[in-house]
Formats: sequence, structure tokens, C-alpha cells
Amino acid sequence: MRVRAIVVRIIRQFFRDKRTLGLMIFAPMFVLFLMNLVFNGEEYKPTIGVAKDVPDVIVEKLEKNDAVIKEMTKETANNQLEKQKIDAFIEMNDQAPKITLEGSDPSVNKAVLVSVQNAFQALAPQTQSLDLKTIYLHGSEDMALFDNFGPVLIGFFVFFFVFLIAGVSFLRERTGGTLERLLATPLRRWEIVIGYVIGFGIFTTFQASLISWFAIDILDMMMEGSFLYVLFITFLLAMTALTLGTLLSAFANNELQMFQFIPLVVVPQIFFSGLFNLETMTEWLRSLSVIMPLTYGADALREIMIRGNGWEEIALDVYALLGFSLLFMVLNVIALKKYRRL
Repeated sequence: MRVRAIVVRIIRQFFRDKRTLGLMIFAPMFVLFLMNLVFNGEEYKPTIGVAKDVPDVIVEKLEKNDAVIKEMTKETANNQLEKQKIDAFIEMNDQAPKITLEGSDPSVNKAVLVSVQNAFQALAPQTQSLDLKTIYLHGSEDMALFDNFGPVLIGFFVFFFVFLIAGVSFLRERTGGTLERLLATPLRRWEIVIGYVIGFGIFTTFQASLISWFAIDILDMMMEGSFLYVLFITFLLAMTALTLGTLLSAFANNELQMFQFIPLVVVPQIFFSGLFNLETMTEWLRSLSVIMPLTYGADALREIMIRGNGWEEIALDVYALLGFSLLFMVLNVIALKKYRRL
């Protein structure tokens, strides 16, 4: 009887907390649905620029190997490679093919080289291997997948842990009565939000800096650009996660409910952060990446760490992260209306 009483109490508790009940049922299906869309996308088709002196028969063979071919000059190709509009450029060098790879994504490099190898092998089947003169604009043939994923992982771990710690900490401030006492003072809502952001921000900045240093100096992750830019982007990511975490904590009544936001808010961002090639997704699914803060943070970190670029290439990402942080701060101020009207 006593055991049955405990079982009945737990069942009633779940039914009273409809959010937890709904999450247990629908969150796994939501994540599996996203994974199905991401992993069942189209096979990646490399985009290859070719010079005018490349024989038409080679171009035809490349197209038959599912490569998208664009004819262009070398100057245009260099510009397109820098902007990641094409994956490679082929030109003839003394009757021998010379290929320049963008190089920042090992999986894309492999797709390009396989297409080129197959095209030339089809022209000369007796040849066992093709000695291509290959140049890497970024990275190298020794570049590991971890070097490509590393910047995304740095951004994700900074975002995830700051989001979680900030949300739970702010929730405790509210449930513990600290926020209620602050709201009883003459402080305005925006002053409270700014104070919490700065207070939590000091510790989250330290955490983000430590993660970046560990990944680059200890794990020897590829680092072509400025470490200061890396710190700046991780700081912006931390601020975005901090303001989003404190905002969502206003809609949670306990720590369990705060954790429930993870599969709905954090997990989807993994799929759109660049960890998986967005070009293989359908267009409508790819468009969702514009509302994901982690997309901009990961893109900026890759520009800095892999391609060695500076402000011009990361400016848009910086403005997007600043915009998210300011938006979430404004929404935080509005959310506090439910606790006090000023």
C-alpha cells in the first residue's frame, strides 16, 4: 500500500506538470525528426571552377561525376575561392592539370578530388593513379576532421554551458527570493538585467577564454588567425547564451523545467552550426540557420581559425551576435513585468 501511494503520487506529479510530460513524449520525436531531415539530405555536389584551357572532354566527365562546373578566369576563381563560392579551380599547367582547393573542409576536399580522379581515370583507364598538382588555399592535405569541427565545438560548448549555468543560476535567484527582494527596491527592470548580465558575464567570459585557450594551445587545434578575435567571438557567444538563458529561465518554475529547454533550443543549433554541411539540406531547412546564434559564432570562428581572416570576414557575424544579445536583453526586461510593473 505504501509503495502504491508513492507510485500514485509520482504519476499525479507528472500529470500536474504537463510541460515535463509533453517533453518526454515529443522532444525525442522532434530531435529524431531533425536528424532525419539533416542526415537524409542530398549528397554533396562539389562546385568546381575551370579555366578556358581545360579540355571540354574533361569538363563533360566532371559533370558526369556530379560536379557543378563553372568556367571562369583565374582571377575570378581566386576571388570565388576566398568567398567559398566554389570548392576548387582547375587549370592546365604544361598539359598537366593543376587544381587549387579552397581546403578548409576535408570532406569537401575529398569529394572534389574523387570527382577529378574519376574524370581523368575515365579518359585514361590504363593509368592506375593520377598525379595531380594540388594547391590548398586554406588548410592542407594533412588537415584532420577535428581541425574543421574544432571551431564549431568551441562555439557549441561555450554556448551550451553558459546557457545552462546562467539559466539555472538566474532561476535560483528568482525561486530563492533574491530577485523578489531586488524588485522591491527602486531599481528599474533594465538596471536589474544589466547588473545580472555584467555579474554573470565576468565568469562566463573567463570560462569562454579558458575553453578557447585549452582547445588551441593544449589540443593543438588549427589556428591561422588572431587569438584575440577568437576571444572576442567566444565572448559574444557567451553573452548571447547568457541573455537567452536568463530569458528562458523566466518561464521555468524549477531546474527540471530549465533543462527541458535544451532539446528545444540548444540541440537544433548543433545541426545548423556548420557541424554538418548545410548545402546537403533542402533549401527551406537551410534557411532556419539564420535564426540560430551558434551559426554565426561557428562561422566566425572558422573564418579566424581555419582561414586566418580578420574583421572584414567576421563583421556580419559579430553584428548578428550583438543583435541577438540586445534582443534577448530587451526581452528579459519585458519578461520581468510579470514580477513587477514599473
